[in-house]
Amino acid sequence: MIVVNLDVMMAKRKITLTELAERVELTPANLSIFKTGKARAVRFSTLERICRELECQPSDLLEYRPDEE
Repeated sequence: MIVVNLDVMMAKRKITLTELAERVELTPANLSIFKTGKARAVRFSTLERICRELECQPSDLLEYRPDEE
């Protein structure tokens, strides 16, 4: 499974969801969907804007964890 660590990076950078959404030109609702891991897809351009604003790498935001069986 893919785990989204956007909340961790936002906390490290001390930025709110609303502020980040403004900076990356997304609605807070759409950014929240990504943050909670409910997004089915994310555009590379969106990921790039988030990484630019948070000064991080995509691997800081997305993590692969094997499914537990």
